[in-house]
Amino acid sequence: MGTSVKTKPKKKGEPDGSMTLGGHLKELRNRVMVCAAVFFVVVAVSLTYASDLIDQVTALGLACDPPYTFIAIAPSERLLQYFKIAIIAGAVVTVPLALYQAWAFAKPGLKKSESLFFGLTLIMGLGLFCVGVVFAYKISLPFMLNFLNSLEGTEYVVTSYTLAEYMNFVTLIFLIFGVVFEIPLVTVILSRLGIANPTIMRKGRGIAIVLIFVVAAIITPPDIFSQAMVAVPMILLYEVSIVLSGIFYRKHQSAEDDDDEDDESNED
Repeated sequence: MGTSVKTKPKKKGEPDGSMTLGGHLKELRNRVMVCAAVFFVVVAVSLTYASDLIDQVTALGLACDPPYTFIAIAPSERLLQYFKIAIIAGAVVTVPLALYQAWAFAKPGLKKSESLFFGLTLIMGLGLFCVGVVFAYKISLPFMLNFLNSLEGTEYVVTSYTLAEYMNFVTLIFLIFGVVFEIPLVTVILSRLGIANPTIMRKGRGIAIVLIFVVAAIITPPDIFSQAMVAVPMILLYEVSIVLSGIFYRKHQSAEDDDDEDDESNED
């Protein structure tokens, strides 16, 4: 009787070990489901602490002189703010996770240098956004709220703010500063692609400063001090961006030179 030889089961996928289209779709579905599950769990947990989170935000207005007075003009206004703050908390946790899942999904098809750059960009982007939000919470918002609530010449007007309007304003400021602090990241990406370079950025410094003050005037109360509080960090970020552009643009040029050398060697 002959002996039977056991063979290892074949792995699903292509003969060369790469994943099939169905495998990619299944992996993508699983990653999306993980993000969705985390989002709903964080929202559910945040509803428990929504009141405390709102207290932290409204404390900025209560610390002003005179303090803010908050009102609710709809029966469901407070409840809706609880859900809103919980959804924001869910997004804050889920967005970094989703970006990581996108990086992990694309990683097998990326070169080592591309994968490293993507990972560093992800970390840098999240870090800069958090720094922008903290800057707004600690420095910009307290001054803005105090200025808006202490305008002279209208003492006869009793100012009360709805909780919804206040939360919308604060959320918008957080978002604006988070995006503004992404300027160095955008510069790094554009420099890596060869679109931006430090020479152009230095020559355009004057125009950039004027545009920065225009943007600061749009997103802040109409006084020089608050505009400067926004414009000065943006100018500093622009200067940092010039330095980063010089670093990553040189890497882009080196990569192009290596590609040219490879093409020449192939022709020979």
